[in-house]
Amino acid sequence: MSDEMDEIEKLMDQIDTHGGEDVEAVDDAENLPAVVEDADEGENVPAHLRRDGNYVPAQTGERDRGYEGVGEILVREKLISLAQLQDANDEMTKSGESLGSALARLGMVEEVQLVDFMSRQYQVPSIDLDSLDVPSEVVKLIPHEVAERHGLIPIDVQGSSIIVAMSDPSNIYAMDDIKFLTGYNVEAVVTTDSSVRNALERYYDAGQVNYDELLGDFVDDDLEYVDMTDSGAINVEDLEKQTELAPVVRLVNLVLVDAIKRGCSDVHVEPYEKTFRIRYRIDGVLYEIMKPPMKLRNAITSRIKIMSQLDIAERRLPQDGRIKLRLGRQKEVDFRVSVLPTLFGEKVVLRILDKSNLQLDMTKLGFEPEPLALFKTAVHSPWGMVLVTGPTGSGKTTTLYSAMQELNKVSENISTAEDPVEFNLEGINQVQQHESIGLNFAATLRSFLRQDPDIIMVGEIRDFETAEIAIKAALTGHLVLSTLHTNSAPATINRLLNMGVEPFLVTSALNLILAQRLVRAICTDCKGEDEDASVEQLVDMGMTEEDAKETSVLKGTGCRNCNNTGYRGRRAIYEVMPMFDDLKEAVLQGYSAMELKREAIRLGMRTLRVAALQKVQEGMTTTSEVLRVTRGD
Repeated sequence: MSDEMDEIEKLMDQIDTHGGEDVEAVDDAENLPAVVEDADEGENVPAHLRRDGNYVPAQTGERDRGYEGVGEILVREKLISLAQLQDANDEMTKSGESLGSALARLGMVEEVQLVDFMSRQYQVPSIDLDSLDVPSEVVKLIPHEVAERHGLIPIDVQGSSIIVAMSDPSNIYAMDDIKFLTGYNVEAVVTTDSSVRNALERYYDAGQVNYDELLGDFVDDDLEYVDMTDSGAINVEDLEKQTELAPVVRLVNLVLVDAIKRGCSDVHVEPYEKTFRIRYRIDGVLYEIMKPPMKLRNAITSRIKIMSQLDIAERRLPQDGRIKLRLGRQKEVDFRVSVLPTLFGEKVVLRILDKSNLQLDMTKLGFEPEPLALFKTAVHSPWGMVLVTGPTGSGKTTTLYSAMQELNKVSENISTAEDPVEFNLEGINQVQQHESIGLNFAATLRSFLRQDPDIIMVGEIRDFETAEIAIKAALTGHLVLSTLHTNSAPATINRLLNMGVEPFLVTSALNLILAQRLVRAICTDCKGEDEDASVEQLVDMGMTEEDAKETSVLKGTGCRNCNNTGYRGRRAIYEVMPMFDDLKEAVLQGYSAMELKREAIRLGMRTLRVAALQKVQEGMTTTSEVLRVTRGD
């Protein structure tokens, strides 16, 4: 046991939690809002957690047990194992999030359970931060940078004390900083890490950048407009000087950070003949964010190219690069940059690759239990092929990464051929494709087969040569995972046949085909009943009349937290088609895609439309979103 505790202490040195000090007494606090909950109901409830909901400050020495690290306490109380703590610590180091957030995201502890436990352990109240409306004068007492660094929100001032909501009440250093900064004594209440993040965005306008104010920093003489259609007009030295101007640097940095905070997947910087605009893709839909003056076009584009280590003098050919930003505590976000020459200048698209948002737990991807069981059976087969299909941006890579993460064991040799490699997965051999030097999917696959592979992942099957090698690998004792761009699972078979693959090879190699889409989720802050929805509409969409009558259709009315769209976040829907024997026979008989679909449904396959309607029944998405995503299904 002593060895285990020594190991815990070593881990604690790596985790940003501190302990061993008493919180200073508060003499004249009044009442907190009624959302403050009791930490315990037994006889040991301290005075400051009275049953009537009034907040009474703890006296000096009342918490004399000290503030131990959260991880140490959770292991000691056997809520998590030492191995789970190590995994959460590793994840925390990679993503820069708090330990509690890492534990919750990995499914080891529920956030609410963690808050309830810490409330009892540290004898501080728990609070529902989402239901509070904190006065602006209280918020202003602690600067945004300080609140974000320590992961806390000021919620009230009671006499000589400031009450702060935080997810880690053991962080005494944070309390010392706040006391030094504000001059107030500090009392903590505990809340979920996600509530703190939401409150930071809500109260500090972290997701709303005032671009108009920023553009006012530019002086007309600073930047000279250059017509990009004139191939010899630009002086590279002058352009480099413009990219180093403080307003240009600040604007580009803010655009990138703002995109991360809004949860964007892509940033589009687009020049036209008379306008220049920047758009964000949020939850799969593009929104215009700003229209900088035309005179900034060259400077902004060149600044991004310099950050991506691209050639700013080359404006006639496409270029690809990468930007790495470090945010907060060891959190890194990559931008994959693509520059494309257009008629009126270079268009830049930045794909945001935030590993902290990568969900690798297959149970949390959105699968229903039965389709998930079928998918797991297929990917745990010793050989054969599993194909994931769908349009660009439908989450195919995340699904494949999740499958590989589950298969990633010391006993397995896993190799991937990707274009591009989006995330680095430890223990997996990932190969970036370079078509210009002949390193394509087919060439990489041939090399894999000489590397004693167990599992092979091919980023995409684009041609007959790649399909042929992949299928032969699946037939010779290897598990092959790959993607195709088709609209449905049954249509994938016809796509392979059209490439030239023989039907008997398709039926022999394929284990399962999975088609997927992402539907926008209703914003939980403005969710309400959709009065325009009707039973007839749901029936027309494919729901049974019985289910339609029992379904309460919801929608978002639009609020600040969802940029007035009514949606926030996305959920995956899946169409899982195992290669049943009857389906293999239908392929050999030359059935069309429509006939294969009917046969698969008869054998129990749930279509994308049915999966999407299930999300409507669960109150997760809207009927209009179902129609948008599953049009033609």
